[in-house]
Amino acid sequence: MSNSQQKPSWSLQDNKRTQKEREAFKPTGKVKKQSNLKYVLAVISIAFLVSLSLTVWSKKKLEACLFSEFCFNSKDDVFLYAAYVFSTITIIGLTVFVAYLFGKRFGEQVKQ
Repeated sequence: MSNSQQKPSWSLQDNKRTQKEREAFKPTGKVKKQSNLKYVLAVISIAFLVSLSLTVWSKKKLEACLFSEFCFNSKDDVFLYAAYVFSTITIIGLTVFVAYLFGKRFGEQVKQ
């Protein structure tokens, strides 16, 4: 075999594919569906279920007061206290996310 007829060394299939097989993986121009809403709803529902389970499984009667005359506890107002725990988890999660974004942006500024 001469140098002009050598098979390319990068081909794992020794060019055995047909033209139809080569075109099977070409881009179609269709936009891939975004599943961001599904993921966000799944994370929110899991966080609420965790907060509800934490409220139900607590052995102590926990109490929280938003105002001086508006107090609720974990035994009598289970869903309200679960919403309180969920809002606390959400605030902590958003704080961590904002700190991550700030650190990322700050790191890029330091690199330059």
